[in-house]
Amino acid sequence: MLLLNASGCLDALTAPEVASSLDAFVTKTVTPEPRAGNAPVRIAETEHGMLNSIGLANPGRDVFVTETLPLLTRTVHVPIWVSVGGFCVRDYVETCEQLAGDAVACLELNLSCPNVDEAPESAAEIVAACREVTDKPLYAKVSPHSWDMAETVRAVEAAGADGVSMVNTLRGVALDAQLRATLARGAGGYSGPALKPVALAAVLAARRATALPIVGMGGVCTGRDALELIACGATHVAIGTVLFADCDAPARVRDELVAEATRAGFEQPDDAFAFALQNVARLAN
Repeated sequence: MLLLNASGCLDALTAPEVASSLDAFVTKTVTPEPRAGNAPVRIAETEHGMLNSIGLANPGRDVFVTETLPLLTRTVHVPIWVSVGGFCVRDYVETCEQLAGDAVACLELNLSCPNVDEAPESAAEIVAACREVTDKPLYAKVSPHSWDMAETVRAVEAAGADGVSMVNTLRGVALDAQLRATLARGAGGYSGPALKPVALAAVLAARRATALPIVGMGGVCTGRDALELIACGATHVAIGTVLFADCDAPARVRDELVAEATRAGFEQPDDAFAFALQNVARLAN
């Protein structure tokens, strides 16, 4: 099992020691053109998590390739996964083409950001187009809003994905004391502990549908959370919102994961892989 960060939840150039304590570092999403992101207020705490409407703020593809990526390779001592975003299939394809160097270990296609308009093409169409231009491992990051997660996963697998990342944030709204939307954009991406049951359900459904590697994420704060994702079928685990409050989370979650696996009767965490599927009934329709 690899322990990663969820894209957008860790600035490796600001906290290189935290990024290097992971098994792989996932960058913020890169888009073709620079983006300032959405207007503030764009982050709000809630009772059980956090809302954000950052809007894929990033310096753009050219600056990322010529400046940011070389800095990351010198600063972060683990493999680098680049999160790729866009607003049409061509955006994704051209970025994947430009990220052909050895500095990039994997490309994670962000197909599900709730804070920007999505590409009109389907996730499978984007994956298929990117598969034609790169030999890099491609992971499709999918939305928890999918009604049939199994169908979504089968589609991106057939299109050439090497793995899936799940889940991205849910869309949510918070109101202030005067009953006004806290975020300037109104809705934002909801993350944090309350997202875990959604993530577990998505991973469970996906594992039933595919043998592809799955990066499970959503509400991971403890080693027990990570173990539950593994038990539902996650091959790897990513931590996100917890990193805003606990820079020691990677080491802590690893230690807790081993202890929780032992407590549950497994010699090591990977032995719990897909264990939860054993007692889940299959529906006839």
